[in-house]
Amino acid sequence: MPTDAPSRTDAIAAGEWAIDAERSSVAFTLKHLMFKKVKGSFREFRGALQSSDGELSAGGAVIAASIDTGDAIRDQHLRESADFFDVAACPEITFSSTRIELPGDGTIAVVGDLQMRGITRSVELQGTIITPAPAEGDPDRLELHVHGEVDRADFGLTWNQKLDTGGALLGNTVKIDLVLVAARIPAG
Repeated sequence: MPTDAPSRTDAIAAGEWAIDAERSSVAFTLKHLMFKKVKGSFREFRGALQSSDGELSAGGAVIAASIDTGDAIRDQHLRESADFFDVAACPEITFSSTRIELPGDGTIAVVGDLQMRGITRSVELQGTIITPAPAEGDPDRLELHVHGEVDRADFGLTWNQKLDTGGALLGNTVKIDLVLVAARIPAG
């Protein structure tokens, strides 16, 4: 997205918007065995958007222990191992926006600080925003589809194994895919 594009937040009515976790999803994909993909999600998360005076901000957290890749043994390892999420020491993965741009064409660019395992890195996510949320038909509900990539090594997630055939067991690039439905919190 060009940096000189005008930012437009009037597509989102002023106020606070809470993420509806029952209608939203936080998912990821990672290469496994060089050609396969591991898909997973976090089942527990929370978040909010704040729109006021032409400014938009967002923040939230996922509960690291809620990771679900469809394999109970792998999920337990991801939760408990210091090589991965070590949820006893680092129970949440948090995000706080530093800049959000809505150029008026239905797209959104979100830049912010992602903290995982006590390490904070700036990330950029791109996506689309729909107001009102199509399934709801309510002007006090909106839907965001946001995606991006992070390098897991940037957050100290460096565990890997070399394969006999060459390459590594796990890829470093983690693709993030968020579908967030938010409801405006009534004033007062």
